[in-house]
Amino acid sequence: MLGTTVIIPTALVPQMGGNNEDKAVVIQTLLFVAGINTLLQNFFGTRLPAVIGGSYTFVLPTISIILAGRYANEPNPHTKFLRIMRGTQGALIVASALQIIVGFSGLWRNVARYLSPLSAVPLVALVGFGLYELGFPSVAKCVEIGLPELILLVIFAMYLPHTVHMLKSIFDRFAVLFTIPIVWLYAYLLTVGGAYRNAPPKTQFHCRTDRSGLIGGAPWIRVPYPFQWGAPTFDAGEAFAMMAASFVALVESTGAFIAVSRYASATPIPPSVLSRGIGWQGIGILLDGLFGTGNGSSVSVENAGLLALTRVGSRRVIQISAGFMIFFSILGKFGAVFASIPAPIFAALYCIFFAYAGSAGLGFLQFCNLNSFRTKFILGFSVFMGLSVPQYFNEYTSVAGYGPVHTHSRWFNDMINVLFSSKAFVAGFVAYLLDNTIHRHESSVRKDRGYHWWDKFRSYRTDTRSEEFYSLPFNLNKFFPSV
Repeated sequence: MLGTTVIIPTALVPQMGGNNEDKAVVIQTLLFVAGINTLLQNFFGTRLPAVIGGSYTFVLPTISIILAGRYANEPNPHTKFLRIMRGTQGALIVASALQIIVGFSGLWRNVARYLSPLSAVPLVALVGFGLYELGFPSVAKCVEIGLPELILLVIFAMYLPHTVHMLKSIFDRFAVLFTIPIVWLYAYLLTVGGAYRNAPPKTQFHCRTDRSGLIGGAPWIRVPYPFQWGAPTFDAGEAFAMMAASFVALVESTGAFIAVSRYASATPIPPSVLSRGIGWQGIGILLDGLFGTGNGSSVSVENAGLLALTRVGSRRVIQISAGFMIFFSILGKFGAVFASIPAPIFAALYCIFFAYAGSAGLGFLQFCNLNSFRTKFILGFSVFMGLSVPQYFNEYTSVAGYGPVHTHSRWFNDMINVLFSSKAFVAGFVAYLLDNTIHRHESSVRKDRGYHWWDKFRSYRTDTRSEEFYSLPFNLNKFFPSV
């Protein structure tokens, strides 16, 4: 969790005008709310061992709020930070309504019923593979730390379990916990040994273990509380842009939930349970807005990959982990020590975790007829467009400083640019549309797209194992039945 929890505030808080103390408090708050949201999702949402945490999808509309004209003339950096944070809070509170309504009303259940293995492949695959920019490019920012972590993790997770048979289960499950301290200590020795004393500031920022300013800025004990930055402010345009990000996060989380159900050895997730999970994720975004994390929530893709690496798909483990997240967020100095791990170490983990998450999508190809030209077209076209369209939007933005959609209405620009900058959203949308419109009613097509494999899981009651995996605790199913 710490990778995303640290990287997003580290990128956003200085742009808002915040100092190291503000950054430490935002990281604490994000980790605290992530722990609460994970517990809510595990007990009342999908009940899958999914972790809910910060999401890169919400970064684009947050940057748009930072650059808004109404904050430009504020001379005091700290006052500017507080005003922008309150504006972000207001936008998140409004945006949360989208997922709450779509999830709890059952609208998303009706959408998910038409999802077939064929249309799930591009969506789930690009939920993982689409994050390639956060992998090796980030490892290479400090290659002498990132690359050893990547190589060691592959050795510990893939080679040692088959070499040292007595310790197979230990290496399988604890490869991450073994390799991070080794490389972290190596990075610390490089730092204190003076390896980066005359290095450029950017290299020092990525490589040194004492550069983040988090340990000094973090309080010993602090409990995050709602409205800690002041009363939220609301702007219609900013709320619409954040709603677009909320919708993209909804689609991406659908793919991540499917990957988690696959790696947790659960049955395919029934549409009604998926819809319930989306509703609770909306409540998670509402909590983000109330507490002021500066970022929205979605399913943690890296933890979906971690399920595959460790082969631990236990709900109880995730609940205990959520307790640790809350514990470390309240004891600020302890959390800050872990948060000071150099980012390239996390990027090395991403290379494996995101690859595993994407592979879950490729696994659904076993249900499709790959000799069918219809299957080949939908699969190839949706994945290609899922990579190509966001590449165009990102390239255009990096050159021009604004997205391809550049009208006088800033909120409309942000909405379109957010939607089409997500690889998983574009690929999932194209695949879902084509799969449900091209010769859908032909009997041979039904088998080609693998739709018949998921027939018994389209309703909660048609498979007896649904009760084991997805039923609510405390006999709540009597009051909130799944259909």
